[in-house]
Amino acid sequence: MQFHMISGGPKPVAPFSHAVETDGFVFVTGQMPDTPAMPGVLPDGIVAQTKAVMENLRVVLKGLDLGLEHITMTRIYLTEFKRDYAAMNETYRSYFPPDRLPARTCVGVTGLAYDALIEIDLVCRRPT
Repeated sequence: MQFHMISGGPKPVAPFSHAVETDGFVFVTGQMPDTPAMPGVLPDGIVAQTKAVMENLRVVLKGLDLGLEHITMTRIYLTEFKRDYAAMNETYRSYFPPDRLPARTCVGVTGLAYDALIEIDLVCRRPT
């Protein structure tokens, strides 16, 4: 296994690696909607927070020489599920071609680090 910390990547909120790689699979830790330059400072609203999370995931993937096209599955966590689900879906969908949507789970949770509205983790498959 390889444990990856991405230079210039988002600051971890707990003791973990940005990603762990094994047997061609890359497991990317859930990302928060802050930025590497301003840890813990979140934008307002689910649309802005979803965009921030997706950009943090891009940073981590780029540091691994991967991109959104390598994602096989995402898991999305929302603290205000009923209120934010539709707007999050619209924003999330804009990152993928219509015929290339990763498998996905989305659940409502009681809380996230930094009182974020959203967190997303994912699994990628490195091309052979």
